[in-house]
Amino acid sequence: MPFESLSPALLAWLACVMLIAGLIQGTLGFGFPFVATPLIAMVSDMRTAIIAVLLPTLATIIVALLASGPLRATLARFWMMPLYVIAGSAAGTTLFVSAPDFPYTLVLAFMTLAYLNFDRLGLSDLPVVRRHERAFAPLSGLAAGVFEGSANIAAPPLIIFYLALGLSPVALVQALNICFLVGKATQFSVLTAHGGVTGDQWLTTLPLAVLGVAGSLIGVRIRNRIDAVTFRLWVKRALLLIALVLIAQYAYSRLA
Repeated sequence: MPFESLSPALLAWLACVMLIAGLIQGTLGFGFPFVATPLIAMVSDMRTAIIAVLLPTLATIIVALLASGPLRATLARFWMMPLYVIAGSAAGTTLFVSAPDFPYTLVLAFMTLAYLNFDRLGLSDLPVVRRHERAFAPLSGLAAGVFEGSANIAAPPLIIFYLALGLSPVALVQALNICFLVGKATQFSVLTAHGGVTGDQWLTTLPLAVLGVAGSLIGVRIRNRIDAVTFRLWVKRALLLIALVLIAQYAYSRLA
């Protein structure tokens, strides 16, 4: 993205997108690519948006991990989750290639809405998940990977699993971003090796990464000032927004 060729209005738009997406990522521990990618694609194209968002996403993930304190306990407990996500992503990509017209985003949206409805009715506290964490972890990780490969979004299954475990805000942010870090690092490697993205192209996105980090640091300060109950409420509201956006995107694609 040659920034010197962009208009002041477009540069201001990109800056606002990076700051807002970073703020959400810092506050909730997730959401940067979900917010930034479509907003940048509106003024460019999807490939440009993915490239422009990748390094800022990686930067905000690293900020989330560094700002959350020691990782040893979370790594010892959830080190296998990125492996499940990678395996599920391979399966999800295969599914998408073989059946590209299947409404994967709609399935993910309704699954998320079902969880939120159970939560509204007071039925989302599932002691069985806590008692059998090792059995449910592969299911959650594989489901996240499948939707990453088919619908390009992995967060909801992971968030639902971690909320069911009753993780603290710090542990939830760490567990999520360990998975995100592996996934985005893999995406970066593939785009560099096989996607035709050069080092100079990556370098042009560094100013966006700086803005994303600035927004993320503000978000981290906000998260540190709220209690666990409020944090969980915000996460669930973010899940609701994701589900509604996925439904709207599917409806729009069918009407277009």
